[in-house]
Amino acid sequence: MDQSIREASVGAWPPGLTRVPYWVYRDPDTARDEQSRIFEGPAWHYLCLEIDLPGSGGYRTTMMGAMPVVVARAEDGSVVAFENRCAHRGSLICLDDGGTVKDFQCVYHAWRYDLCGNLTSIAFRRGVNGKGGMPDDFDMTQHGPRKLRTAVICGLVFGTLSDDAPPIEDYIGPDVMIRLRRVLHKKVEVLGRFTQQLPCNWKLYLENVRDTYHASLLHTFFTTFRITRLSQGGGVMVAPSGVAHASTTLAPAAGPDDSYAGMRSDNQDLKLHDTSLLTAADEFGDGIQVQILSVFPGFILQQLRNAIAVRQIVPLGVDSMDLHWTYLGFEDDMPEMRAMRLKQANLAGPAGFVSMEDGAVGGFVQRGIGAAGGFESVVEMGGSDAGSADNRTTEASVRGFWKAWRSWMGV
Repeated sequence: MDQSIREASVGAWPPGLTRVPYWVYRDPDTARDEQSRIFEGPAWHYLCLEIDLPGSGGYRTTMMGAMPVVVARAEDGSVVAFENRCAHRGSLICLDDGGTVKDFQCVYHAWRYDLCGNLTSIAFRRGVNGKGGMPDDFDMTQHGPRKLRTAVICGLVFGTLSDDAPPIEDYIGPDVMIRLRRVLHKKVEVLGRFTQQLPCNWKLYLENVRDTYHASLLHTFFTTFRITRLSQGGGVMVAPSGVAHASTTLAPAAGPDDSYAGMRSDNQDLKLHDTSLLTAADEFGDGIQVQILSVFPGFILQQLRNAIAVRQIVPLGVDSMDLHWTYLGFEDDMPEMRAMRLKQANLAGPAGFVSMEDGAVGGFVQRGIGAAGGFESVVEMGGSDAGSADNRTTEASVRGFWKAWRSWMGV
């Protein structure tokens, strides 16, 4: 980054929550601070699903910011997690996405670790033919990867390196916890996984997730077929800390709504030939057809009609990120519901009818602010606070994100 912009950015944050300086998406020093203050600090991070660890020795590899992590089921049935870094020379201990093992062995020099990440053996520790080897006083208990605290809630595994992180339910907050339990109320099954790479800073994607009114403007599938409109009921819930949010959209009331007449008019002659794509069951009994929930810094739960998915944000630098998607069904789904979920899975994702634009717009912003480090965005829709609202024409949950981010970053 240009040094003059960096100097201008130090301590330079506008008062309140309605302006966000653009340097925050481009500054490498900020990205390094985020790793230590947020991803290795007192925040909780989504790691994997509990069903990814079906029994003793079941494991899954994941990321916590830039830090690779192994999550495993210990012999006593507990869920444990540790840094995926050999204490010897820093190699990854575990290379695969997941599986079942008796213990872990680093491929580089064969240092072995138990399911909890404790160092248990070292190849050639006593040398060969009485020569070489480790010192006699080498204490294996003093060497090993960093261990995480873990918490399992609603079938989700979260982890943190910090002893100062509050209990996970307090971290998320009681109101958003109700929304989390609403969807993940019984045992899930994995329907599919994929990873999407996005050309933007990770914060731009989470802002997009928390932006409750862009869908009626950005997503041409919605506007072309007039599926989701802001005139429908719904609202947004924001935890007081800003850490968590949940937005909801109710199913449309009976009868036409012409409030969007003329928008995307060049596309209004298009017709959806397979309307079964939008056939949905009110499986939760509350008329909510869309719920998007996030937990700072990188977890998203999606309920888009009957398509349920969790997403995990993994930063790859100042201008790139991976988005890990896991599509879910419930273990007791009937075949008809399973077929409906699989078909509706085509609504979201990198080629999703609804959300393909979400994968592009962050890159548009990242490119648009390339020379604007001394300027700032305007986040004033719906007022200036970060509270809950009974409508979606607001940026309150975006402001909540920045409230949480600034508290962690000390700015």
